[in-house]
Amino acid sequence: RQLPVIPYYYSHGGLHSEPSQKLARSQLCNSYENSSFEVRRLCSISNKAIEIVVRGARIGVEECQHHFRHSRWNCTATPNSTSLYGEVPLTKSRETAYIHAINAASLAWSMTQACSKGELTDCGCDNTKRKRKKKWQWGGCSDDINFGVQFSRKFIDIEEDNSTETGLMNLHNNEAGRRALRSRMHLMCKCHGMSGSCTTKVCWKRMPSMRVVSEALGQLYDGASHVKFISRGTKPPKLKPKEMDHKKIMKTGLVYLEESSDYCERNEELGILGTRGRVCNRTSPGLDGCRLLCCGRGYQTRVRHVEEKCNCQFVWCCKVKCDMCNHTREEHICN
Repeated sequence: RQLPVIPYYYSHGGLHSEPSQKLARSQLCNSYENSSFEVRRLCSISNKAIEIVVRGARIGVEECQHHFRHSRWNCTATPNSTSLYGEVPLTKSRETAYIHAINAASLAWSMTQACSKGELTDCGCDNTKRKRKKKWQWGGCSDDINFGVQFSRKFIDIEEDNSTETGLMNLHNNEAGRRALRSRMHLMCKCHGMSGSCTTKVCWKRMPSMRVVSEALGQLYDGASHVKFISRGTKPPKLKPKEMDHKKIMKTGLVYLEESSDYCERNEELGILGTRGRVCNRTSPGLDGCRLLCCGRGYQTRVRHVEEKCNCQFVWCCKVKCDMCNHTREEHICN
């Protein structure tokens, strides 16, 4: 199922521009006219909340594109894509699993961050952590991760049908993304006292950066579990390992139902762009190398004339003075 729609523009190079927040909210909520009551209610409660939803979606796309920037599939969509979250490949592969996980996590992250900054009236700091510990006490502004996670569940999960294989897979991966965020909350502390002594130590909980979360989900992507959908009559369906000797499905891990495409050739029906026209690294033996990225089709070399700042020096006080240098740069483009 395609996620909520709104005008964003992508290409092989990534996210290019974004709509105004007012336009974003209007088009996002209009797309839900025939959707569930809960989603329509979320759209009606706060202009600011919708701005944060859009912000979270942008962060998720940017993190996905950064993590897969050297891969054949680099988390980009066709230029005429109208999806808030990028164009999810119409497969049930590892890539789709990663997209759902990073989007669920980034929405929870952006909403939690907005709470801590006081951007929303419905939430603030996490005030549940107030019991004094033996060596320190709670204080400061702990990030209210519970609010962010609950909002993410209500906004994203509600559109999934847990009686279908795709819905069950997406719900599992959504939750895995939020768990990756929650499990990486860390303790921040500050000492108070005369002459640098630590008479009182005050601590609070802080979220990790989204880069940390995206890298963690990248590891889960590599170790994702291949599963199958099991219908159980009157009992709710479930996902089980594809093969008996495969590892047990973990709530913290990603799951997929279909093997990935090689992503070499363009397939608009499946939302796959292919690698033709991508810039490759001629000397790299890795995924970004011309041999692998171009899928054996070869590459062309072009020379570009570039003007860049050079010979920069710090001038007291307080400027940086640079020359402009012209040079040529070789680029290798996949056939």
